Amino acid sequence: MQNGVLHLAFNQDQGCFASALDSKGIRIYNTEPLSEKARLAMTNELYQVSQVHMLHRTNLIAIVGTGPGARFSNDKVYVWDDSRKELVLEMTYGSPVTTVRMQRDKLFVALRNKIHVYSFPNNVLKLFDFDSRDNPKGLCEVCPSLERPILVFPGRKCGSVQLVDLLNRQPDTSSAPLTINAHQGELAALAINQQGTQVATASQKGTLIRVFDTQGRTLVVELRRGADPATLYCINFSHDSAFLCVSSDKGTVHIFALKNTKLNKRSSLAKVGFLGQYVESQWGLANFTVPAEVACVCAFGQGSSVIAVCLDGTFHKYVFTPDGNCNRESYDVFLELGDDCEF
Repeated sequence: MQNGVLHLAFNQDQGCFASALDSKGIRIYNTEPLSEKARLAMTNELYQVSQVHMLHRTNLIAIVGTGPGARFSNDKVYVWDDSRKELVLEMTYGSPVTTVRMQRDKLFVALRNKIHVYSFPNNVLKLFDFDSRDNPKGLCEVCPSLERPILVFPGRKCGSVQLVDLLNRQPDTSSAPLTINAHQGELAALAINQQGTQVATASQKGTLIRVFDTQGRTLVVELRRGADPATLYCINFSHDSAFLCVSSDKGTVHIFALKNTKLNKRSSLAKVGFLGQYVESQWGLANFTVPAEVACVCAFGQGSSVIAVCLDGTFHKYVFTPDGNCNRESYDVFLELGDDCEF
């Protein structure tokens, strides 16, 4: 936690992000242009919120508390309706909630070893339960498209990803899990593109990002963030799946090309040969720096731009070019912004 920011999360199209603050409640921001859109003040005890998740730009916000004994517990999911200014849903699990995801017709709740899926927001009913490998990071992503609602989360085998096509799955039925053996080590990050056709993965080592096709479950491309181990904070696809961005505790946000992979850099030691797998991986097209060891989430903005929002309250926007140049377009401290207009 930096500057009192406990949690940051983009909405489904990355046009907004939400922040949970330890003493100032929840704030919602528009990314382009950067502006504060809403402040949620439910009670004087709002500082006990540890996670906040948006449903597109609707009035519904999912919230997770800070711990046992707090006004808002970490083993419950609450849904706040900002138009009614009240909590409209509360669900209890008896163990900490690691993350929440939402579609326009479903709610997803991840625990350490299980994923719950509900109909939402009307007539909330449990549809599915899925077992997962121990998942302390709450790795669980769902494609925002209702035409291809693919759910991905850690499989039971170390380093594997389980895929569930919710469109073709009926409640109270079982089928053999579809898995991708992505890494030898434990998963540390997951992302799925807007179309539901590709999933990106990284292990705890944090050196390689692998992109797989969800239909054939085959490797599309292997990308190298760096040679030294790192903790990855975020992976995100561009809206058209032409690029991928990655942030880590090294203080660098990397940008990779996915559609035209010739834009990615190759190792200058490719002819030496002793690096083995290094020479087979593609290095980033471009990168820029943010405060080191400060967790941040990254996403693509308008045009050829990447936005990074950090727990120290800073906002960074860089524009990149096909030849690998990356220039800062804007920098701000979002915590210092005032009220703008109605959300």
